[in-house]
This record gives sequence, C-alpha cells and structure tokens, in this order.
Amino acid sequence: MTTNIVRTTWKENMQFESDNPSGLNLTMDAGEESGGEGKGYRPKALMLASLAGCSGLDVVSLLTKMRAEVADFKIDITAELTDEHPKFYNKVKVDYHFTDTDLKPEKIQKAVNLSVTKYCGVMEMFRQFAEVEIEIHLHKIEN
Repeated sequence: MTTNIVRTTWKENMQFESDNPSGLNLTMDAGEESGGEGKGYRPKALMLASLAGCSGLDVVSLLTKMRAEVADFKIDITAELTDEHPKFYNKVKVDYHFTDTDLKPEKIQKAVNLSVTKYCGVMEMFRQFAEVEIEIHLHKIEN
C-alpha cells in the first residue's frame, strides 16, 4: 500500500501552502468575498483540477500505447455545489475534447472508458459523493 503525506502550512490571512510528494508546492487562498486575497487555488476547484489531471494522464498514456495520439486534448469540468453547508459537489460533468486530422473514435472511447471505470482513482472518489456524467467530443481538423 502506498502512503502519501502532504503538509499544509498557514502562511497568512486565508492563505495556505501545501507541499506534494513531487516536491512542488502550491498556494491556496480564499477569494476576497470570503476574507482572502485570491492569491491561490480555491480548494474545491483544485479537486476538479485533480480529477481532470488524473483522468487526463490515463487517457494520454493509453492513447500513446494504442498509437492513437491526438494534436490537442482538453478536459472541461462543470460541477454543481450543494446549497447547504458543508457544500460539496453533487453533480459533475466531465467533457473530453479531442482534436486531430485523423481521429480514431473507437480508441479514444476505449481510452476514456478505461480511465473512467478502471484507472482513475480520483474519478472513483468523486463517484462516492457525486453524480458523474461523461461526454466525449471529437473535433476533426480539416486539411
């Protein structure tokens, strides 16, 4: 079993800094409406970035192995927070956008499905508390 340790340190006001097993640090801060200065990532939005990053890493790796690389790949996530405290994401939509002159739809579908159902641990964590919807968008570049 792998154990990750992350240390988060209060810097000032509403600002915190977290380290990462990679050795890189990131800053989190609340927006001005919540007493912060907006000089860092918002913690809940960072969760969405983690979801996109986790699945994106899987998909790129799988497409490379399948020899189905694409010219461009983006993931857009739209998430709905509950109204009551503690507010959490209860609905999440993950839109995968692939762009290339020679798209391979079957391989793209397979790579996304494997990430969503088998490999992405962050996706599995989200499914424990949110309704997650997935959609794939193919954008063909015309010559």
